[in-house]
Amino acid sequence: MTEADATPQRPNGHQDTVVLDAKGLRALAHPLRVRLVGLLRKHGPSTATRLAERLEINSGTASYHLRQLAGAGLVEEDTGRGNARERWWRSVHRRTWFNDRDLAEREPETTLVYLRSVAATYTARTERALNELQTMPRVWRDTFDISDWGLRLTPEEAADLYEELRGVVSRYRQDTPEAAVSAPEGAERFSVITHLLPEPEVPSPSADPSETDEATAPEKP
Repeated sequence: MTEADATPQRPNGHQDTVVLDAKGLRALAHPLRVRLVGLLRKHGPSTATRLAERLEINSGTASYHLRQLAGAGLVEEDTGRGNARERWWRSVHRRTWFNDRDLAEREPETTLVYLRSVAATYTARTERALNELQTMPRVWRDTFDISDWGLRLTPEEAADLYEELRGVVSRYRQDTPEAAVSAPEGAERFSVITHLLPEPEVPSPSADPSETDEATAPEKP
């Protein structure tokens, strides 16, 4: 859902990507809206009623949040579908790119709500996969994996690792409604979720700042 980059520009080859500005960030700073956009991107255009059924909420709530997303230019009405009684919605973009460091510093609380909403969505996907794991065919159960690797990196190495991971994933078929039509037989939907979580060590403050470790204290004259 989010990708970070040092420069405020759309990634090469991703013309269907929205780079979040302040308005878009505020619109997505809600877990329900993150999920609504995700469903429209994954499954294609839908109605508020159908989306509400998937999310187990009422259609009025879904309609309200869709209008908020539309106001930020993240979704739009699909005028080629539906009728006077039924409005269809579609996502305007395939991906979200959040890379404005200045914006994150200006609106730290909104940024945190947005990132937590994204993280909650990823957690829900993992829980769903776990709940369905035992009923999956064996061939798909064997592909399931949850792993972590503890590394010790410099900021530059971490940035390089991210680019390498993104490069690997980009070599594979993306999950879009169009790709589903042309995908080879046996291809199913996969979610590849990455987390690069820095854990900088912060020295623990001494109980008494005036106390100094004798082993490191300077010699007294």
